Amino acid sequence: MAIAFCTVPVSPLRALASHRSEMVSQLLLGEYGTILEEEKDFLRISCAFDGYEGWVARNQVLVQEQLPPGMAVLPMVSGTDIGPRLLPVNTMGCLLLEKWTTSVFINGLPAWAPMGAPVQSLPAQELKLGNFSIGYPAGGLWDTRSAATSDAIRVISNRLLNTPYLWGGRSIYGIDCSGFTQLVFRFFNKPLLRDAYLQATQGEPIGFLQEARCGDLAFFDNAEGRITHVGILLNEAQIIHASGKVRIDPIDNAGIVNGETGERTHQLRLLKRYF
Repeated sequence: MAIAFCTVPVSPLRALASHRSEMVSQLLLGEYGTILEEEKDFLRISCAFDGYEGWVARNQVLVQEQLPPGMAVLPMVSGTDIGPRLLPVNTMGCLLLEKWTTSVFINGLPAWAPMGAPVQSLPAQELKLGNFSIGYPAGGLWDTRSAATSDAIRVISNRLLNTPYLWGGRSIYGIDCSGFTQLVFRFFNKPLLRDAYLQATQGEPIGFLQEARCGDLAFFDNAEGRITHVGILLNEAQIIHASGKVRIDPIDNAGIVNGETGERTHQLRLLKRYF
């Protein structure tokens, strides 16, 4: 089972094996996936974290023919059909880079890794794979065993405020709506699937907006009834979501109202609870 490890702070995952192709998602430093297909300059992979498939540039990953020590194939996410995932054995105690950006060393040279990139070197502070290494800081790490309290959810989600919207983005350098919810939930060991319509298949339904609490997700559909947007409810009247940028807007039973323009931007479809 060949594995591709991301060796740059953020690597695009594309629909086709071309730098001109649409970016459908991203890999963060230290994330990895199983290799499904190979071209000269690209590899098609299934991401370990969420099962998403796409093409990654060969020169932005490190190919390993077997799992490194401390990692194993674990069962699929409950209630989904994304297949086996590769995760550290100590998933419940996984550490993530906590700061907006963190100074790390890739093969001894400095780099800035984004918030939420996984630390794959426990219990040491350096990941070594052949001739490749990532040196992590001694501090500034978040333990995903942290309780998903309202205050903690606000701290993590607010840290991403004003991050620009980017189709396929999963980091503070640019993020889309489902990438935002996935990243925040990762800090509380709650793996979400990649797209909004997939995330809507997880969690437990909530009947009314007035029952919502901080950390619930709200989903929104288009004129054809397809779920195209998702955000994190802060309470029954406010939502934080990625639309143009990560922002906080009012929400009511009809949907989201842009707090700056007063325009209704998204039509509410359903509510889900995960914690």
